[in-house]
Amino acid sequence: MANVAGVFRVLSVSSSNASAVSPCSPKFSSSSPSAAAAAFASLRRAGSPGNLRERNSFQIGQSHTSLMGQAKPKSVAPIRAGGLISPDGAVLVDLIVPQREKGPKSEEAQSLPQVNINKIDLEWVHVLSEGWASPLRGFMRESEYLQSLHFNALRALDGSLVNMSIPIVLAIDDAQKETIGKGKAISLVGPAGNTVAILRNIEIYKHNKEERIARTWGTTAPGLPYVEEYIRNSGNWLVGGDLEVLERVKYNDGLDHYRLSPAELRAEFERRNADAVFAFQLRNPVHNGHALLMTDTRRRLLEMGFKNPILLLHPLGGYTKADDVPLEWRMKQHDKVLEEGILDPETTVVAIFPSPMLYAGPTEVQWHAKARINAGADFYIVGRDPAGMGHPTENRDLYNPDHGKMVLSMAPGLERLNILPFKVAAYDKTKGQMAFFDPKRADDFLFISGTKMRNYAKSRENLPDGFMCPGGWQVLVEYYQSLSKKQDSEKKVDQLQQAPPKVMENPVAV
Repeated sequence: MANVAGVFRVLSVSSSNASAVSPCSPKFSSSSPSAAAAAFASLRRAGSPGNLRERNSFQIGQSHTSLMGQAKPKSVAPIRAGGLISPDGAVLVDLIVPQREKGPKSEEAQSLPQVNINKIDLEWVHVLSEGWASPLRGFMRESEYLQSLHFNALRALDGSLVNMSIPIVLAIDDAQKETIGKGKAISLVGPAGNTVAILRNIEIYKHNKEERIARTWGTTAPGLPYVEEYIRNSGNWLVGGDLEVLERVKYNDGLDHYRLSPAELRAEFERRNADAVFAFQLRNPVHNGHALLMTDTRRRLLEMGFKNPILLLHPLGGYTKADDVPLEWRMKQHDKVLEEGILDPETTVVAIFPSPMLYAGPTEVQWHAKARINAGADFYIVGRDPAGMGHPTENRDLYNPDHGKMVLSMAPGLERLNILPFKVAAYDKTKGQMAFFDPKRADDFLFISGTKMRNYAKSRENLPDGFMCPGGWQVLVEYYQSLSKKQDSEKKVDQLQQAPPKVMENPVAV
């Protein structure tokens, strides 16, 4: 197969040495951007499916096949020299105003038309300000919005492409548009009433919500969490421009020390002398199957010749739907995973990814992968149905569970990223621990779904030994018990409010 966008690393390995994670014992071992535009030109010239570019692929536990059904040849990834992978656009964007300019800019902001933003808008300001969306320098103008919506990528001035599958936009209503008038700059006021940023050289354009929803989620069915929370009732206009953030976004929730910026993560990886960084995103608690995947990935990277691969355990920290475990509790659980040795603290960096969660499946997983390039990761672990959810009105998955990893292997602007599809892990009843699923002895395995895990926690039942470390499980039991108490309390309040007032049979004369 022709190499159409630089040197691609094909990482395909067998499962002969796959290991398992026991209940709480550690199982760990102590370039510049590619010319994506040239790749697309080559693809268009190729004219046949057989000439589709062969992407980086690292298959855990099974061989990987190309789009034409032919097995990819085994090869070893070349070790990258010269530090971490470069960010999209070659320079990491930093939109936070320098301290020396904060005073004058803050004063200027008070004189500009003000637009109030909500909590999710603020999370996007956070994302943009630290360079997670590099090379994007603010909320999208119309040309950027259309490229993202229709092509899942942005074209730079030099003709190269960077992935940008999710529109990052700011909606305003008719009254706000009227307030702005013909102004060229506005100030953004956060939910707490503080002035957060200035948006300059603005452009206002129509917000076609139906088109945005249909192209991002592939459906306009009612009940999509992010859509109902954020888009459906948002304004009819979008405003884009260059963002200047007056100070670093803080949440003051006791978790800000986990919110490392891409620049801070890169500095930490350099401090640890990482020669490879592999990222794993979660919005759920870590069980030993996840740990098996992460530790086995590191072992395989060591076998390939890397000297010190570092894991970025990177839970999503922005908006999530109501039935997901809240961030505070997830971070407590992750702490226990490290404390009890399931993951090695010396080779693991735990940080919070500040992006909101859209639940947009294969479209959104490209954003998750792209953002980790900017944080210094050159390997990205992808599982079953990434960023997916159940269909909001039908009893089925909203997306094909395999399409996420397939899309990542072909996505424009992600040519430099090594995609790591992983094999399903389940509880091996014969060994009393999590192991990679073996279909030849399917009856030996127990699949514990999130629903089943929640039911265990609510009823104070213990999970099978080896599914999750005891400390981590206790955190979840505490969370679900507190949730159950809250729900019982709210139910009693509702009953009291709905009950008819009592009338005294023999009122006493006063």
